[in-house]
Amino acid sequence: MSQHARVVIIGSGSAGLSALREVRHATDDFLIINDGHWGTTCAESGCMPSKALIEAANAFHRRHDFEAFGISAAETLRIRVPDVMARMKRMRDDFTKSPRAVPEKLGEKAISGRGKLLGPNRIEIEGHGEVTADAIILATGSSPVLPGPWKTFGDRIFTTDTLFDRDDLPKRIAVIGMGAIGVELAQAMARMGIEVAGFDALESVAGMTDPEVAALLRDAIAAELPLHLGAPAEISEGNAGSLIVKGAGGAEFEADAVLAAMGRRPNIAGLGLETLGVPLDDHGMPEVDASSTQIGDLPVFMAGDANAIRPILHEAADEGHIAGRNALAESPRRYRRRASMAIAFCAPNAVRVGQSFADLEGKDILIGHANFATQSRARLAEEAHGLIRIYAEPGSGKLLGCEMALPEGEHFAHLFGLAIQSEMSTYDMLAMPFYHPVIEEGLRSALREIARQLPDEERSDLADCPEKGHSTLD
Repeated sequence: MSQHARVVIIGSGSAGLSALREVRHATDDFLIINDGHWGTTCAESGCMPSKALIEAANAFHRRHDFEAFGISAAETLRIRVPDVMARMKRMRDDFTKSPRAVPEKLGEKAISGRGKLLGPNRIEIEGHGEVTADAIILATGSSPVLPGPWKTFGDRIFTTDTLFDRDDLPKRIAVIGMGAIGVELAQAMARMGIEVAGFDALESVAGMTDPEVAALLRDAIAAELPLHLGAPAEISEGNAGSLIVKGAGGAEFEADAVLAAMGRRPNIAGLGLETLGVPLDDHGMPEVDASSTQIGDLPVFMAGDANAIRPILHEAADEGHIAGRNALAESPRRYRRRASMAIAFCAPNAVRVGQSFADLEGKDILIGHANFATQSRARLAEEAHGLIRIYAEPGSGKLLGCEMALPEGEHFAHLFGLAIQSEMSTYDMLAMPFYHPVIEEGLRSALREIARQLPDEERSDLADCPEKGHSTLD
């Protein structure tokens, strides 16, 4: 006899735990199934441990500015990579403590095992038999992309799922994949004194689509480590256990290990999506409504990295929230999603908010830009570099999106996220308060450039307050 639950959740990552929270508000009639460790990619092998490495690397890198600040003896500083890794693990273990405790807290309602769909209301759990459900939430997460032939190189190939388990790092590492994760980790490891080279089939890095922003970011990263872009990387055996990585233009790098950072793919293999009776694309993925997380009109919802719509933690948490509520609703609701943000925590930060340059290509838009080479607060911090490009509608000046490569760009991202979510115009944002001296003042130059292209119509009293004519005061 099969077991029945009102809601069954498959996966205990950020989306699954967010869905669980919503379901538990309404009912105790649920099950959560998880294959592998109980926890989230972000806390275990993603955003949190990577930032621990980045913070250590950036702290050590600041020694290069000491002389400009009048501080001596920078050359005597040393970094111990094993100590950096040990600190990262302590912090990671603290971040993962709560998610790992879920099965103990839930008892028989949490099942460790692999779940497979048998239909829209049926699940087979490996080692536990069949379960039926009124609604199913699929939150199975994602795994690093790793080409099959590379597996022959064994533990010399790292992924983000294995890198953070190491006690030390080798002296030479090739990073293949210069997206957000690859750029972050390549630069961090280079700043920690590891010899690093970056490879990618694309010409851009960190997903920047605006050619001016992409060029500035690429030059900034290339100043710290060699980049070989524009052709797929190939790996072969070298001498004494080393690996030879070949990239664009025949470039070669001899590495002790390779970090494969070519993105992640949804964990849908063997999930049984074909039993749902809906069309699947070439990757075996059904169409998922991003505003409801629902698959077709079925009582099945797919949230987080599993649906590949917005594979970022805060989006996964939102989707789990939506899926959890809709799994219990008589009629699933379509939610308004937040303005999209993407941040790579390299230096300078690489940021996209709202619609990207590529999204708007071919459309009639206004562009405002600001170069931070002369921005006063950035100069005081020895960080006077970076570029921001803002996109707005002609006529109304409504803000559409932006791309930037900028120190403290993560904070600018949130300013623009709030503005775009609120459907603010260029004039609206110019009417907001800006303190002096802060780095955020620099974005007014880009906004003012757009404002000069807009009709001279009635607007907030201070929206057209102009530059002072002195760069150190603007």
